[in-house]
Amino acid sequence: MNRLSELLGMRWPLIQAPMAGAQGAALALAAGEAGALGSLPCAMLAPDAMQRELTLLAASGRPYNVNFFCHTPPEPDAARETAWRAALAPYFAEIGLDPAGIPAGPGRLPFSAAAADALEPFKPHVVSFHFGLPAPDLLARVKAWSAKVLSSATTVDEAIWLEAHGVDAVIAQGLEAGGHRGHFLSHDLSRQTGTFALLPQVKAAVRVPVIAAGGIADAAGVRAAMALGADGVQVGTAYLCSPEATTSALHRAVLQSEAARHTQLTTLFTGRPARGVPNRVMRELGPLNAAAPEFPLATSAIAPLRAHWEKQGKGDFTPLWSGQNASGCRAAGAAEITRDLVAGFSPAA
Repeated sequence: MNRLSELLGMRWPLIQAPMAGAQGAALALAAGEAGALGSLPCAMLAPDAMQRELTLLAASGRPYNVNFFCHTPPEPDAARETAWRAALAPYFAEIGLDPAGIPAGPGRLPFSAAAADALEPFKPHVVSFHFGLPAPDLLARVKAWSAKVLSSATTVDEAIWLEAHGVDAVIAQGLEAGGHRGHFLSHDLSRQTGTFALLPQVKAAVRVPVIAAGGIADAAGVRAAMALGADGVQVGTAYLCSPEATTSALHRAVLQSEAARHTQLTTLFTGRPARGVPNRVMRELGPLNAAAPEFPLATSAIAPLRAHWEKQGKGDFTPLWSGQNASGCRAAGAAEITRDLVAGFSPAA
């Protein structure tokens, strides 16, 4: 055990990354059984659904992590929404869909008083955030439960900010990581760096434990991160093809194909840069198209296109989230994947 595993109440300083839309409590429980900190992504869960999942996690008696987004909801921008739907118009016409019937609205909600109300009876041991931290009063509520607070930093400045605002540990999210970038102080992607460049700089800048995330897919990657000074690691993509994940068959097939060797950051699916395997809409509109509305307002207009083509067995409009290293993504149980990863905490034979 080290200071991070002691902080989290875990045997191993390994966190199964929360992956909204690709998992529920089952994956967190399986990873937890093998000694990792299982995580439940809550950004897309209504309070009643969140409570059902939390009931399953609480029954295990093991520590677990609940994860929330804490973005500031943008003001609706009619002009930008119109431009976005105009960019998608040829695709609507292709399938005979009238865009006037597609409602606008967010696909993900930030941590709120309502979420805190639903969470409070469970008093989870760990609460993590993406895109900074919630408002001070909400953060104070979480800390009042004696929860340990984690949040993602994609730059040294963000790590310093998070430590100054009360986190118990920083997740250093490298550019290799799948899914949404956790940046919150600057939207300039040129400031983003790889995990093994970011990690030692963050370690030198803060006193709290630092968790390496991004591009770590096996025991060798875990060992490398620890050698560079990480107090622990967070792994996501490697779990996406486990039977406990809710990843679709279409997404699993892509992850286990040669296509997964190439990933890109794209704003097309939510409005915020997130890493996934390129598909038709990314190639044809450009992955970082400026017409996409602010996060998370891009989701609603593209959702019916995704649904249509998924019924045809195609991921042309599906966010195929993946980190840059999908080599560890295999059809094995989450407990087996966890046991393989924790081997990296022991010296190489």
